[in-house]
Amino acid sequence: MKSLIKPKEELKSLPLTESELIKRAKEGNDEAFEMLISRYEKKIYNLAYRFLNNEEDAAEVLQETLIRAYRFLKKFEERSSFYTWLYRIAVNVALRKLKKRAKESKVVSLDEGIPQHEEIPQEIPDETQNPEVIYKRKQIQETVQKALAELPEAYRSVVFLRDVEGLSNKEVAEILKISVSAVKSRLHRGRLFLREKLKHLIKI
Repeated sequence: MKSLIKPKEELKSLPLTESELIKRAKEGNDEAFEMLISRYEKKIYNLAYRFLNNEEDAAEVLQETLIRAYRFLKKFEERSSFYTWLYRIAVNVALRKLKKRAKESKVVSLDEGIPQHEEIPQEIPDETQNPEVIYKRKQIQETVQKALAELPEAYRSVVFLRDVEGLSNKEVAEILKISVSAVKSRLHRGRLFLREKLKHLIKI
């Protein structure tokens, strides 16, 4: 007699597309959801870490992002890729954490320490590939990351999304829910702040 109960389907052995995994996850298949997030959780963690510069905070952002993705998956209309949708959730979660951190710390004027009539610096030129230069470049990258972490919160989010993540002004404006002109203004001031912090590294 043929069994009426179908054995549990092993999704990992099936050549399912992302769209098919999303469909199954929306239907309540937890294995499909786990397969989806396993593709991107490392990227989301790295995104959160670059944004917050703190391992514990990055882990919390990842956890909350995945919880929200699971909770609101049925509202995902697939107008963008799953990663883009997940990415936007992560950015918003990280921004809330930044705002909370800002409230808990001493309020600093957004204009403090920023030269008012400076040009945006040129990129540091890439000269050679010898070990000494590679080591120095690594030191420079660490210094830049530290300077980015010291940016006032409003500037950091714009500079991070625009210059580190490579989003357009319009995309940044949509994520932060501010105007494109505000993005341009904060980006300019953020870059000036970074130039002041990194002026010893910039060859003029």
